[in-house]
Amino acid sequence: MRTVRIGNCSGFYGDRLSAMREMLEGGPLDYLTGDYLAELTMLILGRDRQKNSDAGYARTFLRQLTDCLDLIRSGTVRIVGNAGGLNPSALAAAIRSLDPQLKVAHVEGDDLLRTGRWPRALTANAYLGAFGIAKALQAGADIVVTGRVTDASLTLGPVLAEFGWTHDDLDKLAAGIVAGHVLECGAQATGGNFSGFTTIDTTRPLGFPIAEIGDDGTVVITKHPNTGGAVTVDTVTAQLVYEIGAPHYLNPDVTARLDTVRLIQEGEDKIKLSGVRGTAPPPTTKIGINRLGGHRNTVTFVLTGLDIEQKAAWARRQLESTLHRRPAEITWELVRTDRPDPATQSEASALLRCHVKDPDARVVGRAFSNAAVELALASYPGFHVTAPPSDGSPFGVFEAAHLPQSQVPHIAVLPDGTRVAIAPPPDTPEASLPPSFPAGGQGCPGGAEGPPAVGRDTTVAPLGRLVYARSGDKGGTANIGVWIPAGHPRRPAAYDWLAGWLDADRVRELLPETATLPVTVHALPNLAALNIVVDGLLGAGVAASTRSDPQAKAAGEWLRARNAEIPTELL
Repeated sequence: MRTVRIGNCSGFYGDRLSAMREMLEGGPLDYLTGDYLAELTMLILGRDRQKNSDAGYARTFLRQLTDCLDLIRSGTVRIVGNAGGLNPSALAAAIRSLDPQLKVAHVEGDDLLRTGRWPRALTANAYLGAFGIAKALQAGADIVVTGRVTDASLTLGPVLAEFGWTHDDLDKLAAGIVAGHVLECGAQATGGNFSGFTTIDTTRPLGFPIAEIGDDGTVVITKHPNTGGAVTVDTVTAQLVYEIGAPHYLNPDVTARLDTVRLIQEGEDKIKLSGVRGTAPPPTTKIGINRLGGHRNTVTFVLTGLDIEQKAAWARRQLESTLHRRPAEITWELVRTDRPDPATQSEASALLRCHVKDPDARVVGRAFSNAAVELALASYPGFHVTAPPSDGSPFGVFEAAHLPQSQVPHIAVLPDGTRVAIAPPPDTPEASLPPSFPAGGQGCPGGAEGPPAVGRDTTVAPLGRLVYARSGDKGGTANIGVWIPAGHPRRPAAYDWLAGWLDADRVRELLPETATLPVTVHALPNLAALNIVVDGLLGAGVAASTRSDPQAKAAGEWLRARNAEIPTELL
């Protein structure tokens, strides 16, 4: 069996700058990928392009390549990244200027802003698949940069180039997509943002993940030796349940069935993914759209000592009555960080945040923040704020649309400048997906007779004493994946209890901020996991959200901290 070894060196624009060199020097690789784009990143790049038409790509990628030119020239590792953002052709040209001997290709067609379909949009980009990357690599490219492809396509593209898989190889394509989903967020697959971090090596910088993919679709996840973190069933599960919705994981090239994935620990830092099934891709592709939504500002009052609620109410009345022009949106948030009998002033203090938004920058600029500070000598005792008056800042609003894949250009620009149009997948029927598992009593691998029932005795304890979690964002939607750790001595029984207990109503009870929102719970029995999807928790998306955690990165840890009546024998 032929095997290709693909590493990752970036999970976002701003990830560890030294990771490219670490991965190139750390051990053998055939390909090195980097994911630099997110919904918020596209907004940032869109504003960059407004100021300079030659900008719009991730500049840190160019810095990494500059640092690693010696390794790239002398080695055989080929590099694939989506750092091209809104301007992949400009990034490709900048790379050629570093070394004209490098064979550089790029993929474009995703940028649909000029079609005029979305008036007043700042960015409008389709999520392309992997076949354009494959075509560029087959043409001999040393480096391929793309615009907005799906994150997992960065891994699938090299595999297609190596093995020649076609649109008919649905299970193999799905395995490649699942491998790409594990790799796409870098060290999140090796212990980053991991609930069980106390069980892994955190004394060294976490290694970045590697996928060993066979021509038969087998996948093993690992990392370079002598790096921090770990690759275990739980660290890989954490990434598999990150930023997903239903178990049918839609990509332009295939629909990967996440509810078919099984994980097997094959050795230290080696996890085999097996059983992955694929179905036909959707007939449409997602379009990510960013618009400027207006301007925003925030003032944070510090409330100290006794009578916190009364102080907060007074400050709120004062500020709202003082404003000459009321902002279109005012949101107040009282964060009770204070403690009884505080030993330090910080322990005596709570935070009262006032968030404002308005189409007019002047309404939420100094007119707002100055009004807050002018209360200083005529308000609650101990008045102070965390920052001086400031101007407002623009914010973006994200939305998603869909177009038939046949209407989205997909162009591979080869190293010699040849432009090759990539055909969309064969026509697929609308929504012919099998139903998802509902949450509730599905069990998980390990019990031939099914999971044994648990007793009635319960103990009130934080839910995190039983489950791990990982959470994230997709536009205004938050997802929270929870699962029973692989080492739990009664994992099937524990999962059966969890799946029957943690339904949408329970989520709303545990997380009151979701009480009025649509909540869906999907079951992933093979992973002993549930995926909770909360629509609207993040409002109009990360750039517009006024939550202290606008990307829902800590929502899973919040859920784990909530007390629940858990069967005593499972703790």
